[in-house]
Amino acid sequence: MKMKIKKGDKVVVTSGKDKGKQGEVLRVLPREGRIVVDGVALAKRHTKKRQGQSGRIVERPASIHASNVMLVDPASKEPTRIGRRIQDGRLVRFARKSGTKLA
Repeated sequence: MKMKIKKGDKVVVTSGKDKGKQGEVLRVLPREGRIVVDGVALAKRHTKKRQGQSGRIVERPASIHASNVMLVDPASKEPTRIGRRIQDGRLVRFARKSGTKLA
């Protein structure tokens, strides 16, 4: 699956239990079509006691489907679709809402 969202992008969740939350993309899993967003879809992981540490419950973000998020436009700070165009001989991504070039 071709992913339009990349690691480091700022996204907003458009559906699901975390609808409306914003965060940065930590990981992209293109084979599954999923992404991991900081602070979204938190799952509790029970860790076993280790030498010098006690056992505890750790919250970490789980993956969500890429279709449930939209990129945040850097200019207007609103959700936007992503476009691609050739600029100076290179393929660049841009925000459809404002036309701003993305990193």
